[in-house]
Amino acid sequence: MTNSKYIKIAVASGKGGTGKTMLATNLAALISGSTKTLLVDLDVEEPNSSLFFGGNKSPAKTLFRPVPEWNREKCLLCDICSDACRFNALIRLGNEISIFDKLCHSCFACSELCPQQALPMKEHAIGELTHITDNNLTIVEGRLFTGEEQSVPLINQTKELSETDYGDYEVKIYDSPPGTSCPVIAAVKGCDLVLLVTEPTPFGLNDLRLAYATMKKMNLPVAVVINRHGIGNGEVDEYCRNESVEIIAKIPYDMEIARICSDGGLLLEEPGYVRPLLESLHKRLIEITNCL
Repeated sequence: MTNSKYIKIAVASGKGGTGKTMLATNLAALISGSTKTLLVDLDVEEPNSSLFFGGNKSPAKTLFRPVPEWNREKCLLCDICSDACRFNALIRLGNEISIFDKLCHSCFACSELCPQQALPMKEHAIGELTHITDNNLTIVEGRLFTGEEQSVPLINQTKELSETDYGDYEVKIYDSPPGTSCPVIAAVKGCDLVLLVTEPTPFGLNDLRLAYATMKKMNLPVAVVINRHGIGNGEVDEYCRNESVEIIAKIPYDMEIARICSDGGLLLEEPGYVRPLLESLHKRLIEITNCL
């Protein structure tokens, strides 16, 4: 293991539908057979890792972020707040200050700069956190409330709680959102290794390029898992060779895998070749992270 108390592995992808959650859930299930493991679902707009497990589910805990609340009696309508806000989250309309909670990035600029302290911050509910305990595995799930537009604050809080409240877990796996935008940056930041899941198609290669460029910019170690191996072409293999990125596993294109996953099942028993493949992947992860 690394010098830290635990190893943090992010499972990410440049696009949706590559098999990211399939890998994260099955890898977590395998590792938890011998090691206390935490699986954190950070795809908060549509979390689904918990669908693959039983166990005891905790009551949901509501999470919040601060947004300003206008105090009409104190306000001088000086426009300092609206001039300071870079996100157009509040504007002056005549003798009113209108606040748009969903645009607010909770930077506190308006509240701190107001000379009359007319914009105190209040709590705004953004989502909820639950956890499921299944033997040696705990699944932590962040879920964004319907209508909320910013997932990053919930991702950050879910990660923070997973690190402070579950310090005795040796392995932490973060099932990240797809893509390369702000939610992914928040999900993978600070991880020891990022597993990029892709498929051997032109679309898969295009989005792998974007994802790898993002991780490289963040100075994060990367390994690639090719899912649905056997379709498409060899361009992903060639790209990884040229970039000196290790392809740590290749999961075959198999309708039986699709059937089991669509039924909410894990792949540790069937098809029979999957467990040895995941065991080999786990062994390689230990080797890589010991060198970090």
